[in-house]
Amino acid sequence: MMKSRLNRSFSLAGLLLGLAGVATVTGVFSRIVLVNASTVGFFLLMVVLGVATTSGFRVSALVSAAAVLCFNFFFLPPLGRFTIADPENWVALFTFLLTALVASHLSDRAQKQAAEAKRRQLETEQLYSLSRAILLTESSRPIGTQAAQSIAQIFGSAAVMILDAKTGSSFRGGVAEVGGWERRLEEAVRLGNHQRHEDQDIDVWPISLGGNPIGALAAAGIGVSDGAVQSMLNLVAIALERVRMEEAANRAEAARQSEEFKSTLLDAIAHEFKTPLTSILAASTGLRALDQQMHPDQRELTAIIEEETGRLSELVSEAVKMAEIDAGKVEPHREPTRASALLRVAKDSFENRGAERILVAPGPSPELPVFVDSDLITLAIRQILDNALKYSEPDSPVKCEIVNEPERALIRIADQGAGSPDHDRERIFDKFYRRASIRDRIPGSGLGLHIAREIARIHGGDLWVEPSTGVGAVFCLALPVAQGVRA
Repeated sequence: MMKSRLNRSFSLAGLLLGLAGVATVTGVFSRIVLVNASTVGFFLLMVVLGVATTSGFRVSALVSAAAVLCFNFFFLPPLGRFTIADPENWVALFTFLLTALVASHLSDRAQKQAAEAKRRQLETEQLYSLSRAILLTESSRPIGTQAAQSIAQIFGSAAVMILDAKTGSSFRGGVAEVGGWERRLEEAVRLGNHQRHEDQDIDVWPISLGGNPIGALAAAGIGVSDGAVQSMLNLVAIALERVRMEEAANRAEAARQSEEFKSTLLDAIAHEFKTPLTSILAASTGLRALDQQMHPDQRELTAIIEEETGRLSELVSEAVKMAEIDAGKVEPHREPTRASALLRVAKDSFENRGAERILVAPGPSPELPVFVDSDLITLAIRQILDNALKYSEPDSPVKCEIVNEPERALIRIADQGAGSPDHDRERIFDKFYRRASIRDRIPGSGLGLHIAREIARIHGGDLWVEPSTGVGAVFCLALPVAQGVRA
C-alpha cells in the first residue's frame, strides 16, 4: 500500500517536471532565442524522453500531448492559434507526436526490462543465499527454525512461520508476533492453495514434495515473483525432508547401538552359560554310565537332566550364533555339496527326538549341488525341522523334498501343524517373536527361524513360508546352485 502511494507521488512529480520542461523550452525559444521549428521539436522531444526514462509511459504520453499543443500553438503558423495552414506542418506535427510516443514507449520498455533484470538478479542472489543457508545449517539447532530465520533475514520479512504437517511442529523466524498463524497454515495444507490475508499482510503457501503436501509457509511482506516463491518453497521442502532424514538417521543409529549392545550382552551371557552347562552335561553322562546301579526313577531323572541340559545348550548356541550374525561376524566357507546330504545330516541330529517323523522324499535326478557353507546350512535346516516337529501333532509326519530350479535349489519342509496365518507369515521370522496362542504351551526362544533366514540370506538365498492352503505350514529354503557343477 505504501509502495503504491510512493509510485503515485513519483508519477505526479514526473508529470509536473515534464510540463515545466515543456513550458521552459517553449518560453525560451518563443521569446528569448529564436530558432526554427525543427530545433524546437528536438528540444521538446528530449524533454519527453527524459520524462519517459524517469516516470514511465503514461506520464510521458501526457507530456507528449502538452508538447504537441505548445509546438502547434507557438511554433507552427499561424502562430497563436491551434490551427495549421501549411499541410507540410501537419506532417511535421504528427511526425513529432509519433516520434515522441514511440520514443517514450521504447524508453519505458527498456526501463522496465532493466528493472525486471535487476529484480531477477536480486531474487537469484536471495535464493542462492537461502539455499546456502539451508545446506550449511548447524546440527545443534533445529533445521526448520534456521530455515525460517534465514527466509526472514534474506527476504526482509518481519515474520515467517513454517509448519511440518507430518510432525505438527512449527518453526518461527523474524521479529514480529505470529499469533494465530497455525490455523491458517493447517488450512493451507488442507486446501493446497496460496492464500492472501490482508488483515495481517501475510501470504500462506502450501509446501509439496512429489505432489504430496508436507507443510506450509507463512510470511509477512515478501514481495517476490511467483517463480521465486516456488523456488523458495522447494528449498523449504528440502529443509523439511532433511529434518526427517536426520530424525530417521538418529533413530537408526539408536537402534543400531541398541542392537549392538544386545548382541554383545547376549554373546557374553551365552559364553558364561557354556561352562556350567558343559559340566552338568558331563555329570549326567557320568551318571548314565552307572545305569545298572541306579533305580529306574533315578535313571529317568538322569535322562531328563541330560535331555534338558542338551536343549538348554542348543538355546545358548542359538543365542551365540544370532549374536555373531547380528554383528556381521559370520563368514560362510562355501563349497559345492548336495542338498540331500545336508538334509540327511540335519535329520540325523534329531535321533531320539523325532527323527522317525521326518520323511525325506527321493531327490531329483540329477541333483544340482548347492554352493554353501555346509555347517551353517545344516544349522538352518535343523532350526526349520525343530520348528516343524514342535508345532505339529506328536505322531504327524514332517515331509521334506528337494526341487531343482534354474539357478537355485529349494528345500521344502511341510508339517501338519496349525499353520501360519497370513498376517504372521513374515512376523514369525522376527527375533523373539512367538504367537500368544502357543507361547505358554510350546517351549522355544523365538530365534530359530530368524537364524535360519539370516543364514540363508548370507548365502544369497532366502527362507519363506508359503501361503496357507489348509492344514500345516510349508517352509521353503532357497539355496544358490553351484554353477557348472553336476552331482
